[in-house]
Amino acid sequence: MNLQQLPSEFTAALPILEKIEQAGYEAYFVGGSVRDTLLGKPIHDVDIATSAFPEEIKAIFDRTIDTGIQHGTVMILDHGQGYETTTFRTESTYTDFRRPDEVTFVRSLAEDLQRRDFTINAFALKADGEIIDLFDGLTDLKNKTLRAVGSPEERFHEDALRMMRALRFSSQLSFEIEPATLQAIQENVALLKNIAIERINVEFTKMMLGSAVWYAALEMIRVGMHNYLPGLQDTDIDIVGLADLLKGEQISNETVAWMFLVFELGLTATDTNGFLRLWKHSNDLIKQVRKGIHLLNELRLGEVSDWDLYEVGDAIEPTLETLALSELMVDDTALRTRYANLTIKNKQELAINGGILASELGLKPGPVFGKLLQQLEMQVVGGQLKNERAVLIEAAQKLIVTKK
Repeated sequence: MNLQQLPSEFTAALPILEKIEQAGYEAYFVGGSVRDTLLGKPIHDVDIATSAFPEEIKAIFDRTIDTGIQHGTVMILDHGQGYETTTFRTESTYTDFRRPDEVTFVRSLAEDLQRRDFTINAFALKADGEIIDLFDGLTDLKNKTLRAVGSPEERFHEDALRMMRALRFSSQLSFEIEPATLQAIQENVALLKNIAIERINVEFTKMMLGSAVWYAALEMIRVGMHNYLPGLQDTDIDIVGLADLLKGEQISNETVAWMFLVFELGLTATDTNGFLRLWKHSNDLIKQVRKGIHLLNELRLGEVSDWDLYEVGDAIEPTLETLALSELMVDDTALRTRYANLTIKNKQELAINGGILASELGLKPGPVFGKLLQQLEMQVVGGQLKNERAVLIEAAQKLIVTKK
């Protein structure tokens, strides 16, 4: 197969391939960029594979960076752009199911492509547009099938994360995992225990953001992978329910993905904190999800107050998107309107602060400040007080007198 026209991202990198070939070596575009070109999808990274060894690449080009030279990867800097170029290689045994014990540089493209994970990722594209397809990946693309290159068991023993990547690709591309590959995942899924949770998190999140996450989630249950993921043991019913809700839906961002998962698992805001820390999420994401889960759980019980909406703060949009995806029959548009009409959206918008209280009322800084300000804040949000300095100072004086 020949591409009649290369995408601009490849065209811009053609001088790299041509210069390597002029030096007497082979060079090809490889990996996901070739797959995405064939699928008509945007290209994110242009990767190059070559028969030239790292030191030979460095002799050809004036400006290079050793980004992963122990694995044969050198970044070539050209016209302000960096292109990662990797030498054809074979890999030895994988004792830890993550990294090869030894990498050997070779001159054979076929040997290099043999170590790729799936047939749809094992294409090589020549400078003239010819697609090299040694594992019938074009047929799998046409049939929307995800198939391991060669022996799926060998591929998963090389890097156990590939089992998680299989679910990720099936979700992103709406491809079915072919039976032998799926069977190998089921038989080897326990190997995921050897993989860092940070790496699993990346693939799991991408799976959750795919257009066919419902299919990937059901396959995850079928092979028992969830039982090897943090906090998902014995959650079959919850994940099946999640899959059912996501048929025909696509989650827009990472925060919504994890908030929706947590909500379908039925976790409290406190439980949410522990669950997301198991997955090594950032403090910011944990804070956003916790705020959303608090409101969503209140909505499960019935009506929510303006104060409940106010406390969600900047997590309001992901929370309302999660609500729209969920089984709750609540008008998210009405809630969005209520939130938009709140007098203030955060404490900084309150017309007074601790400094003003101290100067106007002669109060000394202390715990009373926080309690007093919160009472005023709640009354402003609830509509009992106008958010005006004079009004709030008078209300503060009355509250102090009442306490005395």
